[in-house]
Amino acid sequence: MKNLLPIAVFITLFTISFSAQSQQILKFIDGIELKSGLMEYSSSLPTVVETKILGEKKVVANLSAGLRLATEACKSLQFKYAQLMDVEIEAVANFSMFQFINEWWNTKYRYGGDSKKGIDCSAFSGLLLNTVYGFVMPRTAREQYKASQKINREELQEGDLVFFNTRGGVSHVGVYLSNDYFVHASVREGVTISSLNDAYYNRKFIGCGRLSNEKTLVN
Repeated sequence: MKNLLPIAVFITLFTISFSAQSQQILKFIDGIELKSGLMEYSSSLPTVVETKILGEKKVVANLSAGLRLATEACKSLQFKYAQLMDVEIEAVANFSMFQFINEWWNTKYRYGGDSKKGIDCSAFSGLLLNTVYGFVMPRTAREQYKASQKINREELQEGDLVFFNTRGGVSHVGVYLSNDYFVHASVREGVTISSLNDAYYNRKFIGCGRLSNEKTLVN
């Protein structure tokens, strides 16, 4: 029995040591399993490449949506002004022109005004021609009449000027569109579209002018 005692003590110590080492190994293994679990969980998230692709798809989708909205807006603009001028929708092709008109539509008339708070006829025609065509115009209707090349009514094209005698001499101006219609800042209606064939404007009409190829018409 005495000879067996050291062996028993050795076995006991070995068992305790092995058991402690086993716990450390198990803890280490648990740690690996935990990390593995985290890695496995993170692998379900989009990678950098996948995120980039998703981002690009989102950009493309946004661009497509924007293009669709822009197309619908253009069609709506075409339909509105084609009806006002009694022309085919295809005739409303100068979108920058009609977008400008649309933005200023119904702006009230104010003599000497040049803003959305109120604008007069010559300021409106000058601003339109500068914005759409890049021309720098004289300020008054009379000066615009002098600066433009005189043409016959039958020669009128989109962007030409039409002049009227509403209170003595050249006192009102508009920008020609098509089918005898022109856009102007009317005293009564503000920015609107009227017809040259209207009894009032037909009676007051005194001539029309075309801009030269030079960008600046200011003397």
